[in-house]
Amino acid sequence: MTPEVCIIGAGSSGIAAAKTLHENGIAFNCFEKGSAIGGNWRYGNDNGMSSAYRSLHINTNRDIMAYSDYPMPRDYPMFPHHSQIIQYFDSYVDHFGIRPFIQFQTAVTNVEAEGNGYRVTTKTAEGQTTQRHYKHVLVANGHHWNPRYPTPDFPGTFTGETLHSHYYKTPNQIADKKLLVVGIGNSAVDIACEAARQYGERVTVSTRSGAYIIPNWVFSLPFDSLANPITAKLPLIFQRLLLKSTLLLARGRQVDYGVPVPNRPLLSEHPTISQDILNLSGRGLIRYKPNIREFNGNEVIFTDGTRDTFDMIIYATGYKVTFPFFAPDFINVEATNDLQLYRRVVHPDHPGLYFLGLIQPLGAIMPLAETQSKWVARLVSGACQLPSRLQMVQAIETEEKAVKKRYNGSARHTLQVDFHAYKTSIEREMNTR
Repeated sequence: MTPEVCIIGAGSSGIAAAKTLHENGIAFNCFEKGSAIGGNWRYGNDNGMSSAYRSLHINTNRDIMAYSDYPMPRDYPMFPHHSQIIQYFDSYVDHFGIRPFIQFQTAVTNVEAEGNGYRVTTKTAEGQTTQRHYKHVLVANGHHWNPRYPTPDFPGTFTGETLHSHYYKTPNQIADKKLLVVGIGNSAVDIACEAARQYGERVTVSTRSGAYIIPNWVFSLPFDSLANPITAKLPLIFQRLLLKSTLLLARGRQVDYGVPVPNRPLLSEHPTISQDILNLSGRGLIRYKPNIREFNGNEVIFTDGTRDTFDMIIYATGYKVTFPFFAPDFINVEATNDLQLYRRVVHPDHPGLYFLGLIQPLGAIMPLAETQSKWVARLVSGACQLPSRLQMVQAIETEEKAVKKRYNGSARHTLQVDFHAYKTSIEREMNTR
């Protein structure tokens, strides 16, 4: 059977798609630039796109992040190390027999519309180029690999070392450095905590707006296990009240530790998950400054007029959504991260083009990518149908208005979804004929 489906990438979303298509009898080719599966979670991945650092642990618990029909081993810690997650992915691929269907060390270099589908160009590590026609293309190349830096550039010149968090791998990179971390997301906080613990030096975090800090554990339970389909149906005001009360009982007021709180209410900013940041901040090992105003040599002047000297700046400022295989005049959203997709999967103007895992939930992407894959499999097989283009565009506009009303207009929040509500919406689409 000639494959009519192309999967780009064999990370956590790509392997879920491969498994789902395989069990539905849909022929496909899956192309992976690197020599192994796992994408961002493979430390030192030879595809050059992994942002994993040596000490990385996942910040969603093992039971929530697992695929629906393949639980994580019970002897794993509740928040596994990246090496354990890769072992789990490898086991998943082998258990369902999909490794033979993945073409490793084969990069997709170009995708363009052709007839009733797409012409896909691939290139092997040896330089062999091949073109194939596919009716459907599933894009699963990840969105945490192309570093985003602050724009516009800060005035002046910083003469110390600079590094994006994407390139941070081990603590020796920051040894004996007076460190400024720009950003207060998960990677920023992990790096700041690691620096404070390893070297006992005071680390400075620069943040424009602060962040709500969510612990990994509360009342001896993984914090993310408290969310469920029932609480997800509550009005947002009650969800905020419930979360605020839980956080107060669990660790008191965040500002009492010296960690700045956003002006926007809970659940209108993507939270930062850390069990350590409040404790280390309370000890004075991590301090906070507002946004950078300008540089003067190794001196940094902040917007509040204060200044300090640093040996190194780490920019933990997120990533650009990038599709290097699309021509810029076809799809290019690097400036905004805002790709207009129906249910965050389907492009209304390009039939047969689907995007998997291009979401930012409070929770794990893996089970949502699995649900997306099941929907796409049903669309490909004809078991369910899409609404009209007009209906899809109207739904996209409605969703975009809701996101802009709830969150600020930064690139960070364009991919935001609520885990349970989003999962339910995709499951509802699967029942549409």
